[in-house]
Amino acid sequence: MLNEFKTFIAKGNVMDMAVGIIIGAAFTAIVQSMVNDLINPIVGIFTGGIDFTNLFFIIGEGEYASLTEAQEAGAAAFAYGSFLNACINFLIIAFVVFMLVRQVNRIKDATAKKEEEAMPAAPAGPTQEELLVQIRDLLAK
Repeated sequence: MLNEFKTFIAKGNVMDMAVGIIIGAAFTAIVQSMVNDLINPIVGIFTGGIDFTNLFFIIGEGEYASLTEAQEAGAAAFAYGSFLNACINFLIIAFVVFMLVRQVNRIKDATAKKEEEAMPAAPAGPTQEELLVQIRDLLAK
């Protein structure tokens, strides 16, 4: 059983997955910092600093000045503003990830193209006509 476990762990897929998860966690921190520290302030300039967090309505009775106050009071609050913020952040994060992946793919394509150009060309084989001539000659013998 221990040998089976060692074999399982030593497989490339498991190690690749572990590395991917670790890199993904680090990448998440970078993307979130980029969004929160660089992009959201710019978006805030265009939206006038609108924060949707306090957009809510109470299901039932009571009036509260903020969502936090309603939640602390235990009121049933339909916090659609927090959902809007989460959707906007998702779209921004998805766009940032798209742009990063796009750049990485461009770099990979450029590297692959350089490697392809550096490889010697494969020798050209006979043309179709040359093969037909050879077949004809062989059949004629």
